[in-house]
Amino acid sequence: MKLKRLGALLLSASLMLAALTACGSQTADDKAEDTKGADTAAAEQADDEENYETGDAGLDNPLNQDEIGENELLVVSFGTSYNDSRRETIGAIEAAMQKAFPDYSVRRGFTSQIIIDHVNKRDGEKIDNVTEALDRAVANGVKNLVVQPTHLMNGLEYTDLKNELAGYSDSFEKIALGEPLLTSDDDFQKVMNAIVDATKEYDDGETAICFMGHGTEADSNSVYTKMQETLTAAGHTNYFVGTVEATPSLDDVIAAVKESGFKKVVLRPLMIVAGDHANNDMAGDEDGSWKTEFEKAGFEVTTVVEGLGGLTDIQNLFVAHAQAAVDSLK
Repeated sequence: MKLKRLGALLLSASLMLAALTACGSQTADDKAEDTKGADTAAAEQADDEENYETGDAGLDNPLNQDEIGENELLVVSFGTSYNDSRRETIGAIEAAMQKAFPDYSVRRGFTSQIIIDHVNKRDGEKIDNVTEALDRAVANGVKNLVVQPTHLMNGLEYTDLKNELAGYSDSFEKIALGEPLLTSDDDFQKVMNAIVDATKEYDDGETAICFMGHGTEADSNSVYTKMQETLTAAGHTNYFVGTVEATPSLDDVIAAVKESGFKKVVLRPLMIVAGDHANNDMAGDEDGSWKTEFEKAGFEVTTVVEGLGGLTDIQNLFVAHAQAAVDSLK
């Protein structure tokens, strides 16, 4: 399948950085500047190639305001350049946090600098990266900091976030990091119930309901197999879980659906946002997308391009994880 839009840009940036690293003679400052240049070039390429509508960025609140107060709840996400999805998923999670924790100022931090640069250049919306958000908290005199990621799992990005927070351990009186969405056995049960409830209109006994996750090279990729096992054990044998970049693969999912005898398929992302992967790798019309490959295999396909973050039950689970982090400060 042709790599598209931000997916291609991430690969392009990675190749640039690999070439720079191979030089070996650069100073740390040189490498930092080159990294910034690679991200900028990727963002500029995104502007040149983008010919799709993602919604009005003006409806989104970047939550980068000062005057935070003593208590901050920083919601950290990978991010998405799809404006409507960002507001309906990440924004909805942040709004749920603010409602649940009125004594805390909720702020936003994204981990993807490419997305931050792209949204800023295209829409003029400035979103803090994690370092900027933490520095803003320090400058505002925050004493109690709770960081709640919207990551699906305890993978590479969660580890990076934990490591960055360790560097700020002396900057706040108290600091706590909440858990990702899928951490405990109870989390898997609750997420299963949420996705089954969200797709119940398609659960007619004749339709396979397939969820597409991202996938990772880290050991945490096992969450997808565990989610499949959780669904099957609960009797949801027409639900299937796969990934874009790891296992179970698209081929694995198609084979499993064929073996089960279904002729109709519903595709939905097992991702917090419905961004590039959901719109293109899952629902796109090009060869290699889940939609196209299922159609080639003879299935009648329906796509639901909605991120998990838009589900109230998922928002509530993130709030519960943040509550545990808040409680740990007492």
